[in-house]
Amino acid sequence: MEGSVRKRGSKWYYSFEAASIGGKRKRIERVGGNTKTEALAKMREAMKLYENGDTIDLTNISVADYFDYWFKDYVERKLKYNTQKNYRNIIDKYIKPGIGKYKLKSIGPDKLQKFVDSLPDFNQNGTRLAKHTVEIIITVIGGGLKRAVFPYKLIKENPMQYCDPPTYDESNKKTRKDLGIITIEQYQEILNITPIASSFRIPLEVGWGTGMRRGEVCGLYWSDVSFEEKTIKVERNMLQDKYGIKMGTPKTKSSYRTIDIDEGLLRTLKEHRKRQMENKIRYGQFYFDSPYVCTKENGEPVTPNSIKWNCTRISKALGFRFNFHGLRHTHATLLLEHGANAKSVQERLGHSKISTTLDTYAHVTKKMKNETIDIFTKATGSQK
Repeated sequence: MEGSVRKRGSKWYYSFEAASIGGKRKRIERVGGNTKTEALAKMREAMKLYENGDTIDLTNISVADYFDYWFKDYVERKLKYNTQKNYRNIIDKYIKPGIGKYKLKSIGPDKLQKFVDSLPDFNQNGTRLAKHTVEIIITVIGGGLKRAVFPYKLIKENPMQYCDPPTYDESNKKTRKDLGIITIEQYQEILNITPIASSFRIPLEVGWGTGMRRGEVCGLYWSDVSFEEKTIKVERNMLQDKYGIKMGTPKTKSSYRTIDIDEGLLRTLKEHRKRQMENKIRYGQFYFDSPYVCTKENGEPVTPNSIKWNCTRISKALGFRFNFHGLRHTHATLLLEHGANAKSVQERLGHSKISTTLDTYAHVTKKMKNETIDIFTKATGSQK
């Protein structure tokens, strides 16, 4: 490809021949600057961009600037809103301070491995990063550098493929307290200070009875509830930020699921539906008519932030730690401790992998371990 420059008036222009369209030659011409030198430099840059399909020249970019570019070009276009927020936090809080100063083309396995090894103790306040948090950081770095190889073609290979995750003491796993698991008695205390008329009552009972995530509960429509089949379908997720609420899709493909519900929750939902109809008549034109299951008295939807506020209020009132996600952990633990199949619990919670279910709950269910050895003892007759 050849180009040329010429002066027109007080400006210098550059031009070069582009691909023909319909058999006709096409020439691109642009302003190059005030001097011939500026125009020649602009021409060479434009021709390079054109040859590379308008790929931005990122060859000397820093790791910090590269991950900002990757976030804008890929993460914001392709990934879900909550994932975007998590990735943005990882980039700003860990990647930039840790390896952001290096040039992208110079960041190799040695520097990355040192950074990865330092992650458990990365916090300055003395608390160690959780294994899961470190795994997410590694995933973000690996995913970002993968696109630096292709399609960006900025580096020849992904250096993260040569890095090993840091070693964690497997005996130091999360306890029931870490997961926010509550007892049946504590749940009853929460019910006692949460009247039926409270907008938090239905989210509370749905969370306890299904193990659904906070956003899934808020995003539940009546069309997702089948009184005949005694099921709830999870098909959407409510998101909330400073701009308001919006509906998104469930966290993963496995999060789309149908959950069987018991007679108690079924009866609770029927009674709640009846109260909604009564409130609609009472409020008349001022009623916020919507498809949501979890609503306030005037029909407005219950939001994730309002659930968080209520959990904080309850924690202070009752004197023990309580958050909505703890209901999910409690639901799963109760099922496993009372003999539920781990695969069924995985599907009920919407975990992508059964290893997630087992890693999270198997080590906190001492009752399961005791029952396992009892089964073996009975099977072999070794109790005699």
